[in-house]
Amino acid sequence: FISPSVSNASILQRIKEAYLFWTSILDHMSKNPRYGIGNRIENKLLDLLEFAYFTYFITDRDKKISGVNKCILILDTIKFLVHTSWEGKFISHKQYEEIGLKLKEVGRMFGGWLKSLENPEKKNLTQTK
Repeated sequence: FISPSVSNASILQRIKEAYLFWTSILDHMSKNPRYGIGNRIENKLLDLLEFAYFTYFITDRDKKISGVNKCILILDTIKFLVHTSWEGKFISHKQYEEIGLKLKEVGRMFGGWLKSLENPEKKNLTQTK
């Protein structure tokens, strides 16, 4: 069903994990925030997963860089909305920490992906000191 190259894409796996974790949080939110900001975060996570998937297969380097930058913007929006949910006490501190760690890891992965695209000559070099 899914190509092997996609199943090996760890960034897509991490985004899926964050999405699935968020859906477990969403189940415990009260009605108004669940159908407001909770669903908005869920939709943004799906947007991120979808856009990262498409970006993964782009072959043009400049378009791929643009795609990764858009993913980073979507991720930053998700982080802001999650923080707002925590400030509004719609999610617990523990939930906020757990989803925050997952999103932070995804952010580091996007940063590394972007860096490797912007500096392709450094991709296979090893540091020597």
